[in-house]
Amino acid sequence: MLKKTTKKLIFAGVAAMMMSTSAIAAEVTLKLGHLANEQNAWHKAAVKFGEEVSALTDGRVEVQVFPNETLGKEIDLINGMQLGSVDMTITGESLQNWAPMAALLAVPYAYPTLEDMDAVASGEIGQQISQQIIEKARIRPIAYFARGPRNLTSNREIKSPDDLNGLKLRVPNVPLFVDVWKTLGAQPTPMAFSEVFTSLQAGTIDAQENPLALIDSASFNEVQKFVNKTEHVRSWIYLTISELTWAKLSDEDKDAVMEAAKRAQEYERGLFVADEERLTQTLQSKGMTFVEVDTAAFAQKAKDAVLANVSDEIRPIVEDLFAR
Repeated sequence: MLKKTTKKLIFAGVAAMMMSTSAIAAEVTLKLGHLANEQNAWHKAAVKFGEEVSALTDGRVEVQVFPNETLGKEIDLINGMQLGSVDMTITGESLQNWAPMAALLAVPYAYPTLEDMDAVASGEIGQQISQQIIEKARIRPIAYFARGPRNLTSNREIKSPDDLNGLKLRVPNVPLFVDVWKTLGAQPTPMAFSEVFTSLQAGTIDAQENPLALIDSASFNEVQKFVNKTEHVRSWIYLTISELTWAKLSDEDKDAVMEAAKRAQEYERGLFVADEERLTQTLQSKGMTFVEVDTAAFAQKAKDAVLANVSDEIRPIVEDLFAR
């Protein structure tokens, strides 16, 4: 009888501990929605962020991650954060709808290398961008993740702007992209991404441009021979938290969130670099040839079109970036 009573007490104690832990974990719950799938480095970094927050707060703060737009599309999530119904998301140049300086996240040829991009994103310009986002969009960038540079695929080698020579090229419906490619000598055609493969297959267009991850997942290797390393748009994207949510956190929890964000950023960078190397090898194994490009010639020719399409507010900054 004593043994049974002892066992009951032990079970009761364990149950009480579990309930206590659950209560602590539920003290603050942060909902983080984003558009990427579970295999994406951004999602893995978001999960890592949640793990670090939990560890740093002894389980008092929990982060629930919702991939695949399950909490809503990007703009819907931003609106939700401004209203207080969503706590966090991963977002980038879409923020220029509120904060014009966010357009700097994805300016063609502004960041020749990953190191150049890091210098801007983590430096004074990056701080100005973040501050404007906080003030005008009412959401707070707490870390940034790299995005794979956009490259041009085609069925002939493109090493300089002269090689474009009227190349029929699919581009997103972004005026800046259209004008830049026209200036470079191509024939840009805005088109939905879902139509690109069949259009390449039918010969309606000759080429397209996207990061390696999309080139691979869309199986463009089946209809394109070359990956021309134009790297014409190199950009970053922010891990953000609602200012309404941020204001509710204690100073201790704010410190924990920022430290967790720093660790998640470092973790994502490792994933990103490894992923770019893996994708290069994968596309080569599928028969695509990578072509080195005279990026300086592309950047020089694209400069005027870029400057003509950016807002007056950021044009001096873009001019300075091109001058570096």
